[in-house]
Amino acid sequence: MSSPEKEDLSVNPERRTFLKFMGTIAIGAAVVGGLRGMVQTVIPQSTPLASGFPTMTLVDSSGNPIKTTDLQVNSASVVTFEYPLQGEPNFLLRLGDSSNKDVEVKSMTVKSPASGKTFQSPPGVGPYKSVVASSAICQHLGCEPPIIHFYPPGSGSFPGKIHCNCHGSTFDPYQGFGIVTGPTLEPLPNAVLSYDPSSDTYKVVNMVGPTIYGHTNDLSGGNPLPSTTQTKIQNTGTPTS
Repeated sequence: MSSPEKEDLSVNPERRTFLKFMGTIAIGAAVVGGLRGMVQTVIPQSTPLASGFPTMTLVDSSGNPIKTTDLQVNSASVVTFEYPLQGEPNFLLRLGDSSNKDVEVKSMTVKSPASGKTFQSPPGVGPYKSVVASSAICQHLGCEPPIIHFYPPGSGSFPGKIHCNCHGSTFDPYQGFGIVTGPTLEPLPNAVLSYDPSSDTYKVVNMVGPTIYGHTNDLSGGNPLPSTTQTKIQNTGTPTS
């Protein structure tokens, strides 16, 4: 049986054109594939931002969870904890009346004069619903404790208020840390606490209100806390003024 003759492409121009077209496609696909690999190599995969606020148990210097009895009603001492990033101090207050009896702090609408926007402050927590927290960084120019601190009811020139001695801004922790006097145009960002009555322990779970002073986002511009489960409270003592 004789072997089939090879096709003469020189006399079949349609066949020759088709093969050239297919070859061009193959080369193009190879080039595109190579470019895609180069692009993926040159442009690194983006790193996801923090997905949200961490939930952290409030503990003492030894790592023991804070109990209600560890928090003095109307304490004149500056008690703070870091959240949501390192170096971000927050007030921790157990509020009471002038007789040092716990006062229930209710949720309310708080206005930010700078933007005209409002937010709903979290209610107090604990067995008496009197424990609240907020950023301890003054929203005017960023002054921190002890120069900004809480004056218990019946004491000082600003009873029951948080006052910043840098420039005179005053906030009301009984009213969602809203503004009492300027020059600040923003209330203090509120730290949201949760309370477990079965273990008498406290956690911080979120921030609401304006962005913390100096930040474009509460979760950026600093370093995460070294622990993902605990944040220690610090008692810096009683200010002299």
